[in-house]
Amino acid sequence: MQSYKNAGVNVEAGYKAVELMRDSVARTSIDGVMSSLGGFGGLFDLNAAEKAIKEPVLVSGTDGVGTKLKLAFIMDKHDTIGQDCVAMCVNDVLCSGARPLFFLDYLAVGKNYPEKIAEIVGGVARGCEAAKCALIGGETAEMPGFYPEEEYDLAGFCVGIAEKKDVLKPKNVKVGDKLVAIPSSGVHSNGFSLIRKIFGLGDASARRRLEQYSEELGQTFGEALLEPTRIYVQPVLNALKSGYISAISHVTGGGFYENIPRMLPKGVTAKIEKSALKIHPVFAIIEDLGKIPAQDMFGIFNMGVGMVIATHKPDKIIEILGDDAYIMGEVAKGDGGVKIC
Repeated sequence: MQSYKNAGVNVEAGYKAVELMRDSVARTSIDGVMSSLGGFGGLFDLNAAEKAIKEPVLVSGTDGVGTKLKLAFIMDKHDTIGQDCVAMCVNDVLCSGARPLFFLDYLAVGKNYPEKIAEIVGGVARGCEAAKCALIGGETAEMPGFYPEEEYDLAGFCVGIAEKKDVLKPKNVKVGDKLVAIPSSGVHSNGFSLIRKIFGLGDASARRRLEQYSEELGQTFGEALLEPTRIYVQPVLNALKSGYISAISHVTGGGFYENIPRMLPKGVTAKIEKSALKIHPVFAIIEDLGKIPAQDMFGIFNMGVGMVIATHKPDKIIEILGDDAYIMGEVAKGDGGVKIC
C-alpha cells in the first residue's frame, strides 16, 4: 500500500482506527442489531426491536455539526463533537414521536490520525448510548488535499420507529395548549459562523480567547461553547407514553421563529412570555459582544430552550420530564408564527 500512502492515504491507519473504536461501538448494541463493525452494511431486525407496534412507521433524520467543528479544531478537543452529531438527528426524529433505533455516521478527514478518530467516534457512541440507539455502521474517508490535515467534517443519520396512529402532527395542536420548554445545555450546534465572528476565532490568538475564564458562565468560553447538544430522547419518550403531547419542536437553526411554527397548524400563533424564559447566560454574552438585536438572537439561537412541547396537560408533562422543564407560553388564535411578549 506504499503507493497509496505516498499519495496521502494511509490504509493501515484506517485499520487501526477501526480497532480503536470497536469497543465504543459495541456498547451501543440494542435488540435488533444483526451486524458487527466492518461489514458493507449495517443490519437491523425490526421485528426483534419492536414486537408490540402494529403499524410501524419509520422516521429518519440527517444532520451534521456545522462550523462548531472549527472550535473543536482550535481547542484540539474532539471527544464531545460526536454527541452533537447524534443529538441533532435523534432529537429531530423525536419530534414525530418516534423512538430512535439506529445511527450511522460519516467522517471525512484530511489525515487519518487513529486516536483522534477514535475520540470522535467515541463521542458518537456516547450520544447513541444516551439515546439508547445503536451505532450500526459508518464511514471514515481520508481525503488528502481536500481537507487540511488537522481538519474533518462529521455528519450522520438516524432511523426511528413510531406507531402510525401515534405519529405527532400539527393538526393535533389546539388553541389553549400550553408550551412547555425543556432547557438546552447551551448553544448546541447552530449559529457558530456568527459566534466565530463575534469572538474573533479566525486568527492565531483564537485559542487564547477561548481559554479565558468567564465568571458568568463558571467555565471558559471554549468549554461553554463546546458543551455538547443535549439529547432529549429518554425523558421525552417517557412523556409521550402519557398521551398528553400534541406536538414537539426541536429548536435548532432558525431559532424560535423558524422551528416552533413547524409544529403548529394554520390559524394559531405560539405566544411566548419572554419573562418566563430561562435564557442561558452564554446568550447574553453573545448578544452583548456582537451587539445583536434581540429579535435576531431569537431567530438564530435556541436561547436556552432546546425543545418545546405543546400539551393540554402541562403539569403532568413537567412532572414526567423533571424539574427543569417549565411553561414558556401557550397556543393562541392568530395568523401563524411566534409572538414573544
